[in-house]
Amino acid sequence: MDHSSSNNRFRSTIFNHGDQDQDKEYVGFATLPNQVHRKSVKKGFDFTLMVAGESGLGKSTLVNSLFLTDLYKDRKLLNAEERITQTVEITKHTVDIEEKGVKLKLTIVDTPGFGDAVNNTECWKSVADYIDQQFEQYFRDESGLNRKNIQDNRVHCCLYFISPFGHGLRPLDVEFMKALHEKVNIVPILAKADTLTPTEVKKKKIKIREEIEQYGIKIYQFPDCDSDEDEDFKQQDHQLKESIPFAVIGSNTVVEAKGKRVRGRLYPWGIVEVENSAHCDFVKLRNMLVRTHMQDLKDVTRETHYENYRAHCIQNMTRMVVKERNRNKLTRESGTDFPLPVVPGVGDETEKLIREKDEELRRMQEMLTRIQDQMHTQKDGY
Repeated sequence: MDHSSSNNRFRSTIFNHGDQDQDKEYVGFATLPNQVHRKSVKKGFDFTLMVAGESGLGKSTLVNSLFLTDLYKDRKLLNAEERITQTVEITKHTVDIEEKGVKLKLTIVDTPGFGDAVNNTECWKSVADYIDQQFEQYFRDESGLNRKNIQDNRVHCCLYFISPFGHGLRPLDVEFMKALHEKVNIVPILAKADTLTPTEVKKKKIKIREEIEQYGIKIYQFPDCDSDEDEDFKQQDHQLKESIPFAVIGSNTVVEAKGKRVRGRLYPWGIVEVENSAHCDFVKLRNMLVRTHMQDLKDVTRETHYENYRAHCIQNMTRMVVKERNRNKLTRESGTDFPLPVVPGVGDETEKLIREKDEELRRMQEMLTRIQDQMHTQKDGY
């Protein structure tokens, strides 16, 4: 028997069978998303949300409404005299939420005392310092020896509450957002929308958007839809962009409206339903934060805001190393009577570190250029 002809017939049979059933045969890497999903669900997710704005705008109520929890049950309410003398402080509330087997570690960063003093000059500074401190801690952990269990406390989003009683942005609003827009994703919120008529809400939104553009404030930009997305998704994305700033109402009270129980506020003239899109943008904000854009908020924090901070740190480190090297060189050339101590091997390590930092700096600068180009493209598209 001719073994070669037998093998050829065998190979031909295999290939012909594969050609006939090529739609059914596959290697198996299509299951990778399922593997990633299972691993992510098992590990759980974390998200840090900052809320900022003056007292009395409903920040606490809105947060509790968004995540159906009570994060402020132990909070002590200050009287008017105590609020005047209070300085801006940072408080953290962490809660573990589980829904259909998916675990979320939610951290709410609050800023009590912001905008409450008679003189609010640079009251945003402690907030900016806190965000930088979280970047610094992450950078230290990332640069350490044990990087397996790094805790990410970076602020992924800042909901900034704008008062509905003014004529747009106040100087404090402008200063706050301009001071932080390079550090965190800012999502502007038009608070207490139930104090305004629909026409007033529409006019205030237009006014605030115009002032945000006028003052060069960079708020969080929703990513553009891919061309292959369905029309419903594109329409939802367009509505989200048109909703900025989100006009919201918060309530943890259940009231009865038209025979059904809903979360809302009861007034002599009627009921305001929190989860009714015709009444406010609460549902749009919740969907954006939780269902559609939470991962993108985290990605922008990591790829843009944190990388900007990291590149700045590396630049400073490189300058310090170069400055120290030049100082040592001048000391050796001048023959001073007080030369710096020479440790065996340190010079070689310094040179190696300089080369590594220079190369990393070059890569970071290229990445920053690409990110900035992408941000400009998104802004122009908006």
